[in-house]
Amino acid sequence: MTTVEITPQERDELAKALLAALEPLAAGLRARATGLPVERMWNAEPVEVALSVLSAWKLVDAEVGRLAAVAAATAGSYGASYEQLGGAWGITRQGARKKWPQAVNRPAARPGSIELFGGSAELVEGEGGWRWAATGADGERGEAAAGHRSREEAAAHAGAFLAAHL
Repeated sequence: MTTVEITPQERDELAKALLAALEPLAAGLRARATGLPVERMWNAEPVEVALSVLSAWKLVDAEVGRLAAVAAATAGSYGASYEQLGGAWGITRQGARKKWPQAVNRPAARPGSIELFGGSAELVEGEGGWRWAATGADGERGEAAAGHRSREEAAAHAGAFLAAHL
């Protein structure tokens, strides 16, 4: 089992980025819960404010779990084993199998298709080059506006679309 560690500087930078991302979410939750205008929504008992922030962290935790499952499924679609997934997450092979039961041994993608980030795309060669049509994990659909010179270029554009629609 691999232990993933970060430096103290990386931890500080991560904490700053997470707090910056959490602030608008916590403020929005607090504003909806209290009905107060933005300039007054944090005027409350400290325990109420702290519980609002804790609620926001719970939502972030759930979203991180969802995104981790998408990453595990993507790695599995490329052939990663449960041992590798567990190593990346710092848990055992059995722990990874329990956490992401559908991530490994998924059916192989059809020729001309890709599965990434919880979504899929079809690649088709025609007049004007390679085109793609994709459905992201969020249900959003997209397609190439113009043909691409190669299958790889079309796949790269489709992959960028899928990454943006988790």
